[in-house]
Amino acid sequence: MTNKINEQYIYKLISNNIKRLRSLQNISQLGLAVKTGLTHNFINDIENCKKGVSVKTLAKLSETFNVEPYQFFLPENMYNNDMMLYVKDFNDSLNKMVAELTQQYLSKDNQHTTT
Repeated sequence: MTNKINEQYIYKLISNNIKRLRSLQNISQLGLAVKTGLTHNFINDIENCKKGVSVKTLAKLSETFNVEPYQFFLPENMYNNDMMLYVKDFNDSLNKMVAELTQQYLSKDNQHTTT
């Protein structure tokens, strides 16, 4: 990691990801303000790293964009501006695979204990 992790770095991550998600979903700052119940000025201040966000605000943004909260903390090299993140898809696929394998092995364990 080449960036020093500090408060300003985290503000910049969140700012870049909000801008990216707004752009991908074709939402203006005003539109985002209306959808989240936040003010346009507050959205602008977040995107310009003048203000930070609370967990409550991250939850509103996550719900509005329909993304997991961790996506606001991803560095630019983890996404492509032309497409939505594949990380969530990968995570969903991985969770499904783990659930299937768990079920498969639990079924085998149950067969061994009943015989």
